[in-house]
Amino acid sequence: MTATPALAVPQAVSSRMAWLDALRGLGALAVVAEHMLPWLLPALRPYWFNLGMYGVLVFFLVSGYIIPSSLERRGDVRAFWISRLFRLYPLYLLVIALVLVAAIWVPVREQVPRDLSAVAAHASMLLDVVHTGGLADPMWTLSYEMVFYLVVTALFVRGAHRRSGVLAVVFGLVAVGAGLVLSAPLLPGPWPAIVSGVAFVVGVTCLISGRFRTAAAYALGAMTLVLMLFGSFVPWFGAAILAVMFVGTALNRWERGSGGLTPVIVAAALVAVAPVWSIQAGWWWVRPDVWITTMALAGATFAVGMVLRGRSLPRALTWLGLVSYSVYLLHHPLLRLLGAAVDDLRLLSQGVRVATAVGYVGVVLGLSWLTYRFVESPTQRLGRRVSRRSAEAAPGRSLPG
Repeated sequence: MTATPALAVPQAVSSRMAWLDALRGLGALAVVAEHMLPWLLPALRPYWFNLGMYGVLVFFLVSGYIIPSSLERRGDVRAFWISRLFRLYPLYLLVIALVLVAAIWVPVREQVPRDLSAVAAHASMLLDVVHTGGLADPMWTLSYEMVFYLVVTALFVRGAHRRSGVLAVVFGLVAVGAGLVLSAPLLPGPWPAIVSGVAFVVGVTCLISGRFRTAAAYALGAMTLVLMLFGSFVPWFGAAILAVMFVGTALNRWERGSGGLTPVIVAAALVAVAPVWSIQAGWWWVRPDVWITTMALAGATFAVGMVLRGRSLPRALTWLGLVSYSVYLLHHPLLRLLGAAVDDLRLLSQGVRVATAVGYVGVVLGLSWLTYRFVESPTQRLGRRVSRRSAEAAPGRSLPG
C-alpha cells in the first residue's frame, strides 16, 4: 500500500478489503484497552468477557480468512513468503530494538530467557510454541500466525489446502484431547527454540529459493505442529487457535460457494468446550461463561463485518486497520515505559488517570502512524518489488493454486 498522510485512507483500498481493515482496527483497540484499563481506568474493564482475547480472536479470524486466499491467488510460495517476511519483520525488529534500548530504564520482561534460545525464538517468531516469552507481551500471538503460515504452505504444496472445514474440526478435536492429557510442555529446556530457529531459517530460505521447496514445506509444517502440541505453554490453546483460524478460512470458502457452514459450527463448539475439562484452565477468562461469551462476540463481530463487506465504512476505522500492526506491537512497550515513569498509575487521581489514558492512546496512534508511514509501507512496497524481480528471474517455478 502507498504511504498516506495522517488519518487518510488510500483511495486504492477497496470496500472488499476495507471491512477486514476495520476488523483489524477494532481488534487492535480491544487489545490496547485490555492492557491499559487495569492501570488507568480499572472500573471500565469488563469481566464478563475478555477484551484482549476478543481482539485476538478477531485478528485470528481475519488471518484465517485472508492468508490462504492470498497464497492461492498468488499461486507462488516464493512470492507469498517474500510478502510475509517484508510485512512482519521490519516493524517487529524495530520494536525489538526499541525494547532493548528501553531496557536502560525498563528491565526486559522476566519471561524472556537470557540465553541463545531467546534469540532463536525471536528470529523464528515461534515464541509461544517453544515456551519462550517475547520482548513485547503481544508478540505471543505472532507464534500462531507463523504456525498457520507454515501449515498452510505445507497444505498448499501438498494440494490439500481446500479442506479448511475438516482441518478446523480436526484442530478443535485436538484442542479438546490436548486439554485432557497435557499439563506442561513435553519438550522442555532451551533446545526446541534453538533447533527450530535454525530449521526455520534454513526452511524459509528453501521456500524462497525453490531448492528442496517441497521437503522444506513438509518439514516446517510438521515441526511447528509438533512444537505447538509438545513445546507450547498451553497445548490445547494453540490447537484451539489453529481451529479458529481455519474457521476463518472455511468462512471464506463458504462465501465463495466451495464449502459449507457445518464444519464451522462443529469446530466452534469444540473450541468452546476445549477448556471445560482441560488440566490447564485456571485463568478467569477461560471459565466457560467468559470464554464462550468472548468467542461469541468475536464471531458476531466478524459476521457483521462480512455482512457489511460491500458497503462504505468509516474512514477512521479503515485507517486504524492500516496501522493496527503498529498499534499492536508498540502499545505494550509504551505502557511499560509509562508505568516506569510513574510509580503506580493506579494511585493517580481519577481526572489525571483519564487524561493520561487519552494522552497514551493519542501517543500510540501517532507513533503507529509514523511507523506505518516510514517503516511498514515502504518495506511492503520493497517486498513487492523483490517479489516481482524474483519471479522475473525464475519464471515458471510457481506452484498452481
